[in-house]
Amino acid sequence: MDHRRDRARRRRTAGHRVALTVFPSPDAVVIGAGPAGRAAAHRIAVAGAAVVLVDPRPDRRWTQTYAMWDDELPGWLPADVRATTTASATVVGARRHHVARAYTVLDTEAVQRALTLDDVSVVRDVAVAVDAHGVTLRSGGRVGAPVIVDARGSAVGPGVPEQRAHGVIVRPEVASAALDGADTLVMDWRRDNGTDPRDHPTFLYGVHLDDDRVLLEETSLVGEPGPDQADLAARLQRRLRNRGVTLTGDEDVERVRFAMAPPSGLPAGVEVTGARSAALHPATGYSVASSLRRADAIAGHVVAGTPVTSRAGAAVASLRRLGGQVLLGLPHEDLADFFDRFFSLPVAAQRAYLSGDDDLPGTARAMGELFRGAGARHRRAIVRTVGRRARVSVPWLP
Repeated sequence: MDHRRDRARRRRTAGHRVALTVFPSPDAVVIGAGPAGRAAAHRIAVAGAAVVLVDPRPDRRWTQTYAMWDDELPGWLPADVRATTTASATVVGARRHHVARAYTVLDTEAVQRALTLDDVSVVRDVAVAVDAHGVTLRSGGRVGAPVIVDARGSAVGPGVPEQRAHGVIVRPEVASAALDGADTLVMDWRRDNGTDPRDHPTFLYGVHLDDDRVLLEETSLVGEPGPDQADLAARLQRRLRNRGVTLTGDEDVERVRFAMAPPSGLPAGVEVTGARSAALHPATGYSVASSLRRADAIAGHVVAGTPVTSRAGAAVASLRRLGGQVLLGLPHEDLADFFDRFFSLPVAAQRAYLSGDDDLPGTARAMGELFRGAGARHRRAIVRTVGRRARVSVPWLP
């Protein structure tokens, strides 16, 4: 346990293992010190409330690549959390799409520095049980508070849809041929990775991490479970070789695997953030930007009792879950065409669906435009998926 200042009593806390005696009355407890949990604890403390952060390794460095559309970044973060930003992005399906929306890769060390924990009481322990009133620790202690926030992520497992990726980090001059003129390649669905239409589809993702490094990543957007790491690595190597890129075998590697759905049976009365919450977009897998924005809503809930998720936000989350189910239900050979249609929408409609956490009219309008613009075969597939999987009303279907 860190030696932190107890804001409620203005005293130094000792490194005692029984947390109940150390933190008798915090305003909130946050479990998990990844980007979502650290952001929530930081913003709660900035709002003036006493908060305890529980994590066995709260200072561990984040090694994954985190990226987002630049307009999603909260204004309270300093500018230096941006490692790279490009003015636009490229998507390639059957056609090439120019997305006039800036895209940013985060400097994870700068983000961690910005999300200070100076006024947060940190407990280096594992939460073994969580309920609406507190957290039981592996050490035997318990921390209670009026608000409990679970930010531990969501585990992969049987029947859980997941996203997987395998990437290599190369120099810009090596990556140039693979990027095919794009500064940021959000999706490239071309099948020069050695697959055919019956195979589970994967796309190439390519971003500049800094001036000297580019990440090239073969990505399975969502699957149950989808290709494994060996298959993804082989697809990436074939794709790069077909584009004139030869790997040495000494490149740094990034492996990605995370659940695309929250765990079932979450305890009632516990607030959630990150991949356990609606911050995880079920049709894209993006969650960091939304989790950073959600941190202020959590702080408002702790300080003023305002809801973390608005009624509009809950409805948007339901529609997004439906969108994720549609992706799982589409035939493999139709997925690239689906994204062709999506990225043919106006940027405002794309933004509403991808980033409008509370924009119910914009989200419904974007989904409606996508459905109306789909061909008969896609419409039938969407309707079948809705009927088979969804249990929500779908007012946007004409």
